[in-house]
Amino acid sequence: MLLPGSSWLDPLYLPQSTQLWKYYQLISLIHSPPMSRMDAKSPQHCAKKGFHIRKRYKKLLYTLCTILLSVISIAFIIYFILRPSKPEFSLKEIDINQLNLSSSPQLVNSSVELTLLSKNPNQRVGIYYDELNIYASYKNQQITVPTSLPPFYQGHGDNNLLTASLVGTGLPVAPSFGYEVKRDQTVGKLVLYLKGNGHLRWKIVSWVSGKYRFNVNCAAVLPFGPSIPSGPISSKQGTQCSTTV
Repeated sequence: MLLPGSSWLDPLYLPQSTQLWKYYQLISLIHSPPMSRMDAKSPQHCAKKGFHIRKRYKKLLYTLCTILLSVISIAFIIYFILRPSKPEFSLKEIDINQLNLSSSPQLVNSSVELTLLSKNPNQRVGIYYDELNIYASYKNQQITVPTSLPPFYQGHGDNNLLTASLVGTGLPVAPSFGYEVKRDQTVGKLVLYLKGNGHLRWKIVSWVSGKYRFNVNCAAVLPFGPSIPSGPISSKQGTQCSTTV
């Protein structure tokens, strides 16, 4: 007799027959729920995925670095092939209209006018003059305030005439300044230095370099007679200037 809730397939009511027992095991396997699949990924899989991501970023970084180095190398090759030469300056004319010294304290009033010739010796390189300041110096003492010239561009092999008016009013000088002036007046000549400084840029085809600082130094030898320092003197003898970049 079967108990309530039991069936002929329960092991208690099966005959001890091998075939029926195997049949029961087969039915149990068929009606048993399927095992759930593990969705979690193994640590090895995660490590492999992270490796592929890092490898992709490394390849992208390598490509960008290669492109950047190629551009820099091409720019340097062009620069060294053309190798721009520094600009050339020469003093064409200078006029000293005023050079007065007052005592107690030692102050100088001066007025100087000059004409410079600027030359670009490069046949394939242009020059941008972004800034150029000029002042006059006597016995290593500045006797005018710096005067700024307008920015300009100088093409291949071009020449430009630059004019400037330099003025100094009440500039302090050393106590020996008056003695130096009198000694040069006795000798009969005065050596005046015109100094300039500024920034320039090279232009090679369509590429423009960064700013480079340059300095210009011109020496002018003028006749210095008894009429000086009250009377004007001038010189039109061309003088080559030194330039450093």
